[in-house]
Amino acid sequence: MRIVDIVTIAVRSLTSRRLRSWLTILGVVIGVAAVVGLVSIGQGFKENIEKQLSGFGGDLIFVSPGHTRSEQGFGGGPRFGDDFTTGGVISGNLTENDLRLIRSVPGVFVSSGLLNRPATLRYVSEISNINVQGVDPSIAKVFSTVVLDEGRYLLAGDDQAAVLGHNVANELFKDPIKLNTVIFINSQAYRVVGILRQSGQASPTDNLVILPVASARRVFSDFPRDQYSSIVLKVSASAVVKDVASQIEKRLFLAHHVTKDTQDFTILTSQSILETIGQISTSITFFLGGIAAISLLVGGIGIANTMFMSVIERTRQIGVLKSLGATNFDVSSLFLTESGILGLMGGIFGVILGYFVSSLLSRIRFGPPGSEGIVTSITPALVAFAIIFSVVIGILSGVLPARKAAKLQPTEALRYE
Repeated sequence: MRIVDIVTIAVRSLTSRRLRSWLTILGVVIGVAAVVGLVSIGQGFKENIEKQLSGFGGDLIFVSPGHTRSEQGFGGGPRFGDDFTTGGVISGNLTENDLRLIRSVPGVFVSSGLLNRPATLRYVSEISNINVQGVDPSIAKVFSTVVLDEGRYLLAGDDQAAVLGHNVANELFKDPIKLNTVIFINSQAYRVVGILRQSGQASPTDNLVILPVASARRVFSDFPRDQYSSIVLKVSASAVVKDVASQIEKRLFLAHHVTKDTQDFTILTSQSILETIGQISTSITFFLGGIAAISLLVGGIGIANTMFMSVIERTRQIGVLKSLGATNFDVSSLFLTESGILGLMGGIFGVILGYFVSSLLSRIRFGPPGSEGIVTSITPALVAFAIIFSVVIGILSGVLPARKAAKLQPTEALRYE
């Protein structure tokens, strides 16, 4: 039999039993949609982090207090400043002396200690919880993602000045916070001198209030005056990142009187964070994809059941085809084509449904007002994989029914009632 004949007969058979075919396809659609929707979360997570870190550039080094003995490069950064106190983790502190030591390392272009703490913000008669970051004004030279929408950034000599993230200024309260207005952070007055442009993609800067670090220390009087939540620095060139990080590590070992076994600080580079995020996101993607694939396998069982029923119902037709010269291979190909078409249709409609599922997930919002939803990403590779995988599942599900049909003897098949 020609391929065209096989496809034609397969399509006619499926369309003659439309309800059964669509119910079978529906099982595959749900499985594919689950795969696409959940895997898009893992891919979106990875792309979101990569986008944020790529804005920083490859010439940054982050130093945070505390160290996990088993970690190889993830556990800190400019937003990670809490002391570590649980098992398997050594707590530590970063001091003003550490910052001076880091600044003395050759190759360090600019550096700043960061002070990250939660606080309350009062604007007119409304109050809300926020995250405050105390920084040296030189931090603007470090993060290329710090782009102003209005006003200016912090300057040397600023005291009671504040720069607001986009969401804090525009989404936190009923009325947007305007430039040059006065806000109160933990009851202390600050004048808004700048508002950052929206970064999007769940960027932490959108929900920050940035203060001069000296002023932030007065707001958080309970925080040790000579300590920082973390330290961030920019090197003179990307090529020297590893060398500078190594020098900083050696000097902090001496200053803290620690060894590799008792290390109480963590040094990270943009590249090491990206590598670790890649490993984590890959694990998340496989985990979510594996869970979703279970429902797709259930859809495959539905295809197998449909094809077995089709073999029984079309026993006489199989006998006629064989009596007219159709080979076992032709009969097998016919049923495998039918199951493959069921898988293909389920894959196509499943991808479409998965797109809407992914869009729905992206609208689910967590965190402060104005925060973005779950970041998802559907790539052409994911679409191709989902469709190909559903076709493969369909064909594999049709193998046993196809073998059963091919083994039927023409004489017995023609006598079947």
